[in-house]
Amino acid sequence: MSASTPISVLLPVRNGAEYLPEAIASIEAQTYSKYEVIAIDDGSSDDSWFVLQEWASRDERVKVFRQGPEGIVPALEFARSEATGSYLARMDADDIARPTRFELQLQLMESDTSLAICGCAIEYFPPEKVRDGALRYQTWLNTPATPEEIEKELFVECPLPHPAFFMRADAIEEVGGYRDLGWPEDYDLLLRVWQSGGRLGKVSAVLMQWREAPQRLSRTDKRYALDAFRRCKVHHLVSAFPSAVNGVLIWGAGRVGKGFGRELARVGVPIMAYAEVNPRKIGQNIHGAPVLDTNEALRLRNVLHLASVGQEGARQTLRNLLSSAGYRELENFVAMA
Repeated sequence: MSASTPISVLLPVRNGAEYLPEAIASIEAQTYSKYEVIAIDDGSSDDSWFVLQEWASRDERVKVFRQGPEGIVPALEFARSEATGSYLARMDADDIARPTRFELQLQLMESDTSLAICGCAIEYFPPEKVRDGALRYQTWLNTPATPEEIEKELFVECPLPHPAFFMRADAIEEVGGYRDLGWPEDYDLLLRVWQSGGRLGKVSAVLMQWREAPQRLSRTDKRYALDAFRRCKVHHLVSAFPSAVNGVLIWGAGRVGKGFGRELARVGVPIMAYAEVNPRKIGQNIHGAPVLDTNEALRLRNVLHLASVGQEGARQTLRNLLSSAGYRELENFVAMA
């Protein structure tokens, strides 16, 4: 690593020419300037390569490469192999970094050496394209502030947005970097880093503008579909909580809970019971697993409890209930959605 460039920006590009100049301008405007950019044109058919070449010709910190198209994981791993910084900062070709992003994320990582990855608060844009669902997701992403709060959300959704990742290069190398297993590569990486002992942090300030666009990869690629997220969560749940193989109790016999039940059963995890407050569901059986009332479920202490409801309010109610009954989050119960 060169002491003068501690940050390597990983920038994969696929047909990003329309918005790439805005992303470039936001990188150039950073208050912390000791960085290098590793930009990978992943088989673009528009003018992305020419935009990148022009940028590299006027800024010696920028290195550009072409491949493929091979996909985002090979592009990120190519960029990582060329990176010389001790920190890796993710950036997408259609997003905008606020000027103090690198400065504040570096400051946080330097002040807490237990952190392996940090993110930041984000803002969806442009406002005329941001719908209620995106605003709710933005609020959820921006709410957890501490490493302890972030890790409690790990099996609900990916609690740090990928374009805002700021990572220790050695922590990413330790877990083998990005990989493509048919589910979200960023979520998979975050969960592996956490399981390896790396803590996750966040700068509470809004440092990234995340473009809301129908062609965004997370909206068009099957790796980011609901069932792919579910498979990723279950895979890492079983890895992080080995006691799950002895059986789980699922709080919530609705769409979310039953979806996890099917995937858990598919990988061989016994579903000991479901728990419900709806009297019409109590006493039923779901694929052989009884649906218990709250009191019966709380007495079943020798299994991992999963608070598997989609609505944040209901999830918090379950957290409060289980905590008041002596259960400890991320020890014998986990919130999932």
